[in-house]
Amino acid sequence: MEFFKILYKNKRLAFQLGKNDFRNRFANTSLGSIWGFLQPFVFMMTYVIVFQYILKTGSSGNYPYVVWFLPGMSMWMFCSDAILTASNSIRNYSYLVKKVVFPVDIIPIISLTSSSFIGIFLFIIATISAIAFKFFPNVLILIYIIFAAYCFIISFTRFTSALTTLVPDFAQLLNILMQLFMWFTPIVWNLDMLKGIVCCIFKCFPFTYLVEGIRQAFINSTIITEHHGLYTYIFWGITIFMFVWGNYIFKKSKKDFADVL
Repeated sequence: MEFFKILYKNKRLAFQLGKNDFRNRFANTSLGSIWGFLQPFVFMMTYVIVFQYILKTGSSGNYPYVVWFLPGMSMWMFCSDAILTASNSIRNYSYLVKKVVFPVDIIPIISLTSSSFIGIFLFIIATISAIAFKFFPNVLILIYIIFAAYCFIISFTRFTSALTTLVPDFAQLLNILMQLFMWFTPIVWNLDMLKGIVCCIFKCFPFTYLVEGIRQAFINSTIITEHHGLYTYIFWGITIFMFVWGNYIFKKSKKDFADVL
């Protein structure tokens, strides 16, 4: 509960620093923050062109590829960017840790806030594209799955931000792991390609739940409600476990941050 009290007390500070962090990413460029939106947009459109029109994978089943692909990719790009930046945030904000009295617990939230600007933009693009094909989102599911993504990212980065601060090499390992997670998550391939126990195992992965969950807001996917919410229980069980464990590691390591930075 201490973390939530600190976060609530410093919510305005975290939001303001998050906005500044997003601006500072592209401070030395002519277009500034526009690059933050342009790069992921071009990246997603490139995937659409390659997989729909060149490779013609047909992974979307009976739905337009854009409607099937963009929500899942937007969720993944948000999660990936948020996890990587938040995990490195304490090292990036080392001056706050070493020189002033600052609530270190909110530093990963600053980077998460910064990534949220890009994430919201990507979700809007996915929504507009789906509506263009006459697929209207279920707002309640959309709100729920975005909330679930924030909870998972916070839980995951409580651990990774502490470990990256103490062991810098973990940042390189995390980059590799996120690349593997991308290809093991059904973003550019369809979960229906898997059968039996293998499919059930993949559905238990948190990233699979988030990607398939946001698709459910636009198309007929069932991972949130399948088997009366079995995978929802698994997702929240993993998220809560990771938060409790990560919070313990973070609190135990926090006193050593200033010494290693």
